[in-house]
Amino acid sequence: RLSEERASHPIFRHNGRYAEMVTAELAGEFEAPLYGMLAVRQRLDEIDWGDLPKPAISLYGQPLSEDDTVLLWDGEWEVTYVTFRDMGAAFGVALVGIYILVVAQFGSFKLPLVVLTPVPLTFLGIMLGHWLFSAPFTATSMIGFIALAGIIVRNSILLVDFIRHSGGPVTVETLVEAGATRFKPILLTALAAMIGATVILADPIFQGLALSLLFGLASSTALTVLVIPAIYRIFRT
Repeated sequence: RLSEERASHPIFRHNGRYAEMVTAELAGEFEAPLYGMLAVRQRLDEIDWGDLPKPAISLYGQPLSEDDTVLLWDGEWEVTYVTFRDMGAAFGVALVGIYILVVAQFGSFKLPLVVLTPVPLTFLGIMLGHWLFSAPFTATSMIGFIALAGIIVRNSILLVDFIRHSGGPVTVETLVEAGATRFKPILLTALAAMIGATVILADPIFQGLALSLLFGLASSTALTVLVIPAIYRIFRT
């Protein structure tokens, strides 16, 4: 039985602005906040608002005006957004630092681009791993991707340096020999890290880190041995 009664309604404020708090717990196949946010956006789009103004959706920050209704995501999403933003900025600074160091090492502005080429391509392998395991891309996944950058660059530097010191013109035979010579140590390094990552593969928190390391190392190993010599030859010719 439902009845209508008059009751006092508390007035909430958030950062000095009038607000209504709506809380919920994520549940289902994906528990990352982004997937729940996308589901809510889809439901809002399906509603027939009629003469009522449809609320705008803000991912971060404060609404510019209190005159319009705004759905502002907070809580776990804000923590996730700040984490990815800060780690992304730190990753960019790290790549610039690596570029400067490689320029100082080889005395060339082109070779560092060859060395850094596998870094963004490795992300494809990481996303493939998350898709195969039906796992969300979390903050620990991003940490694993950032950690991989150092390993990838090191292997690339060793391979490029080996090619440079081989002597003579850069031929296909020289590149194949360099890749074959460096393949075993690169593979052993990757396998050692991948075996260590399997320990945390079943952990619900660090699974993203394990997937990034496992599939990132697998893809980066192939990319380093196959892609680096090809791109190096293009730059040299």
